[in-house]
Order: sequence, then C-alpha cells, then structure tokens
Amino acid sequence: MITIIAAASENNALGKDNDLVWHLPDDFKRFKELTSGNYILMGRKTYESFPKPLPNRKHLIITRQKDYQVPENCFVFDSIQSAFDEVLEFSDKDIWIIGGGEIYKQSMEIADRIELTRVHSEFEADTFFPEIGEEWELVKEEYHASDERHKYDFTYLTYDRR
Repeated sequence: MITIIAAASENNALGKDNDLVWHLPDDFKRFKELTSGNYILMGRKTYESFPKPLPNRKHLIITRQKDYQVPENCFVFDSIQSAFDEVLEFSDKDIWIIGGGEIYKQSMEIADRIELTRVHSEFEADTFFPEIGEEWELVKEEYHASDERHKYDFTYLTYDRR
C-alpha cells in the first residue's frame, strides 16, 4: 500500500524554512508506529531536515542531484515513479510518503490512502499540503484536544481512495 502521511494546519500549512511550525509529541509517536519497518519516501530537502536517518525504516530520497551521497538504508531516485517501480518489484512492505509539499502533490494521484493530522490552527508557512479532492473518502477521524504537551487541538484523519 502507498500512503501519504502528513500533518497540516487548517490552511494546509506544512512547515516553514524546512521545519515544522508546531510540536505534537503524540503525532510524532503515531508517525513512528505507522512507518516503522517500512519504506519512507521523501524529497531531498525533507531528508536533509532530519539530524540523521530515521531508525527501522528504509529511506527513498527523490532528488535531481546526480551522485547524491547517502548512508546505509537510504536510496536515491530521480523520480517518485522510479522509486515505486523498484521497491514494489522487490518488496511487499508499505511505502509511506512523508513530504515535502511537491512530493505530496505528485503523489496524490498514485497513493491509496492519506493519513493526515489536521492541526486546528492556521500558520504562516512556505510549504503546503495539496487540497484533498472528491476522489478521497474520509473513513476515520479521531479528535485530540490540546493539553499540557500539545498546544493545539488536532484530529487524525484517514482517507481512502474512492
């Protein structure tokens, strides 16, 4: 299965200056639980925003840079489709698309599911999540109120392709 996973605000903001603009520990925990043991596909800038590769995941990095050097468990591709073609031919593990904005946009026609954390606020940003069209059906939602660890209310939304 190919799943887009993201956290976006009410105005679809994802981040600014290659960083998130909120901190939701429970969302990080959910991200880790869902993606562990699988492939995570991302653009180069998203990959470079991590201090080091995320443990227990194989990283598929999309970049136009030739000879882009990466450590073990990281693989470089020049397009999303070439990454899918190679991984889906040799593995039955899921692929989780983790960003950034342009990668999400290109993946909307390919993905089977969207796992979106909707952060109930609006933020100034330079990267945005694409609009979710009528080809998607909301199949699950789980609301979480703000608390001492979470400054903002948020809802986990699961969409499946119709």
